[in-house]
Amino acid sequence: MADLKQFAEQLVNLTVKEVNELATILKDEYGIEPAAATVVVRLAGGEGVAEEAQTEFTVVLKDAGASKLAVVKLVKELTGLGLKEAKDVVDGAPSNVKEGVSKEEAEGLKKSLEEAGAVVELK
Repeated sequence: MADLKQFAEQLVNLTVKEVNELATILKDEYGIEPAAATVVVRLAGGEGVAEEAQTEFTVVLKDAGASKLAVVKLVKELTGLGLKEAKDVVDGAPSNVKEGVSKEEAEGLKKSLEEAGAVVELK
């Protein structure tokens, strides 16, 4: 039992490079796919294992800032909402401006809103 505990401790303390090497060895020599090896390391509490890249983002308006009217107009323009709905989004901050968008679109929306004075977060 002590050997398993020692082995688990070694897994937990692996660096990202060592985890990648372990995944390669498991795949090449034992036919275990790297995704399965990553799960094993995660289950053992491994730190530093790369997460899957996020493909969908939510643009969250945290605060409208000093130029609330400009932000309302911009939210209306960027989302296609009516004026009242856009105002409700801004007044309800923190609120989601757009959900399930690509990274490029999310970053573009964030940049535009921040230029208008809003505080924005991507999730």
